[in-house]
Amino acid sequence: MMMVAAAMMAATSLQAQTERSDEFHAKYELKEVVVMSRHNIRSPLSSGGAAYQRVTPHTWFAWSSPSSQLSLRGGVLETEMGQFFRQWVVSEGLLPDNYRPEGDEVLFYANSRQRTFATAKYFSAGFLPFANVEITHKLEEDKMDPVFTAQFTKMNDTYRQQVLSEIEALNGGPQAWMTAQKATLDLMEEVLDMAHSPAALQGDTTHFWFDDTQFKIEKGSEPKMTGGYTLANSVADALVLQCYESESFAPFGQELTIEQWRAICAVKEVYDGLLFTTHSAAVNLAYPLVSRIREELNRDDRKFMFLCGHDCNLASIGAAIGLQFPETENALERHTPIGSKLVFEKWSDGMHDYVAVNLVYQAVSQLQGRTLLSLHVPPMVLPVTIEGLTANSDGLYRLDDLDARMAGAMAEYDAIEDVPTAVREASYSEPASQSAAIYNLQGQRLDTLQRGINIVGGKKIKPKKS
Repeated sequence: MMMVAAAMMAATSLQAQTERSDEFHAKYELKEVVVMSRHNIRSPLSSGGAAYQRVTPHTWFAWSSPSSQLSLRGGVLETEMGQFFRQWVVSEGLLPDNYRPEGDEVLFYANSRQRTFATAKYFSAGFLPFANVEITHKLEEDKMDPVFTAQFTKMNDTYRQQVLSEIEALNGGPQAWMTAQKATLDLMEEVLDMAHSPAALQGDTTHFWFDDTQFKIEKGSEPKMTGGYTLANSVADALVLQCYESESFAPFGQELTIEQWRAICAVKEVYDGLLFTTHSAAVNLAYPLVSRIREELNRDDRKFMFLCGHDCNLASIGAAIGLQFPETENALERHTPIGSKLVFEKWSDGMHDYVAVNLVYQAVSQLQGRTLLSLHVPPMVLPVTIEGLTANSDGLYRLDDLDARMAGAMAEYDAIEDVPTAVREASYSEPASQSAAIYNLQGQRLDTLQRGINIVGGKKIKPKKS
């Protein structure tokens, strides 16, 4: 029943991509498609004695791939997504069936991480089954390509302060936003049975905390968060991946509702939102991909390009150029689900070029059920709007307008002065006197150090005897 419901929900949301009218097709011709993809289902980012494993006495799902790599399910799902895109572009007349690429008409370019390269490879197998498509990647396996690395490449003290000020303004500030997740953090502790975990038995904290948060904004590095909330982010990530892989909504035997799962996903989305979605940060972090997508949309010889990176790439591109991601339907993540694709379609009416932007992703039931996708059983497709730009009556934006928006974001990057900085990190949301918060092992806030082990700034401290 869930799978049928998912297919029905998807069918109602497809006006933007696969159910355009005959009148629309008589007016426009599809000229090119540029896909910016998030990798599909992977195993958690760390293994062995990883923190997410130590906070529960229960046994995690036996992942089908090594740490951080694309799972077997992820490969199957991405092949199915490629088959759907194949049927769609053939139906639009962009490419013939069983097409073999000629010249530069098709390009696949992925980050050199295994999970991104493999996602692109599996997608290409479904998309062009009659061609052995080469996946362009620049570095050796599991190295980060700078194009897909959401890192600061320019920095100065004034600019850093602007980024931190925008972080402070998001949803009432980091502390307010993280405090709003408190009920979900409590739920996660209960589901994990954190009080009886190896971490608890070995004298570590038995609770998630977050009021020691610090942000590192440095040239040559991704924006980083330190403190207790990073553990909550890691655990939420592992729980959601286990839900997808195990086909179970009951982690460790505790049945959760879809809304509870969406709340667990929101723990991670707060983490990503603070780091990657302020505009000032995004124009720096997303510059290589914004410039590459802009270049692609202005080419006449390309018909299809597939870029494969990470959720931070989708988030920072959106924040840089004013994309407004829709609230998702039938997904656990609220904005950029696992394996989701940000799709730029270039259309022409013979006089002008236009762009439609969509978010394409597999519904939860399709992820768990490995649903065979087609034009009749499609994934979810939701339109993405562009802040400050007006679509025409057919739902298309002028390419010139989007190009100007991208050029503006690139000009903002160019205007950042790159000079040596005096400060390397900063803590916000609490006065400096409270930044090193003190807790006991039960997660209770303390005013001063007490006898036994205390948690100070995320580290175990045992006061010396006087």
